[in-house]
Amino acid sequence: MHAYSAFMIPTATLIAGVPSDNMTLFHRVRFAAHDPAALIVGPDGAKTLIVRDVELERVRRLQGFDHFHKYEDFEPEGGLASERAIKAAQSFTECLRRMGVQRVISDRSLALLYVEELIRAGIEVSCDHDLGTADRRSKTPEEIEHLRHATRVTEAAMELACTTIARADVGADGVLQLGGETLTAERVRGMVITKLAENGAIVDAVIVSGGPQGADCHNAGTGPLRTCEPVIVDIFPKVLASGYHGDCTRCVVHGEIPDAVRAMHATVKQAKAACIAAIREGVTADAAHAETIRVITGAGYTKGFPDRPIPESGPPTGFCSMQHGTGHGLGLELKEPPLVDVGGPMFVAGDAVTIEPGLYAPGLGGIRLEDLIIVTASGSENLNSLHEELDWR
Repeated sequence: MHAYSAFMIPTATLIAGVPSDNMTLFHRVRFAAHDPAALIVGPDGAKTLIVRDVELERVRRLQGFDHFHKYEDFEPEGGLASERAIKAAQSFTECLRRMGVQRVISDRSLALLYVEELIRAGIEVSCDHDLGTADRRSKTPEEIEHLRHATRVTEAAMELACTTIARADVGADGVLQLGGETLTAERVRGMVITKLAENGAIVDAVIVSGGPQGADCHNAGTGPLRTCEPVIVDIFPKVLASGYHGDCTRCVVHGEIPDAVRAMHATVKQAKAACIAAIREGVTADAAHAETIRVITGAGYTKGFPDRPIPESGPPTGFCSMQHGTGHGLGLELKEPPLVDVGGPMFVAGDAVTIEPGLYAPGLGGIRLEDLIIVTASGSENLNSLHEELDWR
C-alpha cells in the first residue's frame, strides 16, 4: 500500500511516453511502438493501457492488463488536439480525470508536456525516483538470457576488430595496412557495425581509439592505427529482437608491446579481477569500486585527471590514472543503476553491471577491460568468455 493511501486521496500511477524510447514504459508493457502510450494503474489497482488507434488491436493480445483504449476514447471537453503528442497528453489526463484521480505518481521520465496537462486538470503530480529504476535492477532469467545473447553478439564483433588490427600488415612508417590500404579507426568501426548488423544488432557509436587518443577514455578514435600502440575497442550494441544491450571493452597491440603499456594492462586486469571477486548480493557497489582503486593505487597509479590540460599529441608525460568509476548497470538501456563508483548502492541479486577499470596515460594511450557481470547471492556470473590479453594474433 502506498503511503498516500493513508490520506484517502484517489491516487494513480502513470508511466507514459513513447515505448520504443522510454524503457521504463517498455519494461512494463513489452510493446515497442513509436507513438505515445500510457500505462495507468488506477486507485483500484486496475491496469489501463492507452495507445494510438492503429495499435489498439495489437495490444489487446498483451497479457496482464485490464483495459485497452485508444486516445479518442478519452476526448476532453473542447476536443483533442490534432498534434499527436498533445492529443496523447490530453487523452491520458482525461482518463485519469474520469477515474476521479486527484494525485498521480510517476517516474523520472515523465515529460513536461504530460505534467503540464495534468496540472491544468487540477491533478497533483509526484515523482517516485525509484519507479522504473529500482524495480528494473534485478533481472529475470529471461532478461539474463537476452543479456547473454547480446554479449555473444558483442564478442563476435570484438574478436573481428581485435584480430583484424593484430594481423594487419605494417608500412615502413609504422601505419597499419589492410588490403593495401591504410587501416584506420573508421575502417575498423565500419567492420564492427556491419558484423553487428549481420547478427541483428545496432550501435550508435563504437570506440576504436589508438595510441595517444586512447588517453581520453571516451575518445571514439580517428585516423590511422599504428604498430606498437595500444588500441581500445569498446562495443556497446543493442540487439533489435530483445532490446537488450551488450557492452565489452578489450585492448589490442599490433607488434611489440611497450613495457609501460604491458604494466598498465597487468594492473587493469588485476583490478578487474579484484572488483569482480568482491561482488555479491549485499555488498555495496562503493566497496567493489574501492577494490578497483586499491589495486590501481597500489601499483603506483593515481585516480582522477591531470591538474592541467595535456595536449593529445606529444611525448608521454609520465602521468597515468583511472579517470572514471568502475562500471554501471546494463539492460534495456546502456547505462542503468546501479553505478559502481564512490557511494554506489548495495547490490541485489540479478543486478547486471559492467566492470571496466582503465588506465590512461597522456602521450601514450589507454587500457580498459570490461566484462558484464550478473550479481548472485554468493558471488557473480561473468557473461563474457573472450580473452583479455593484448596479443590477438
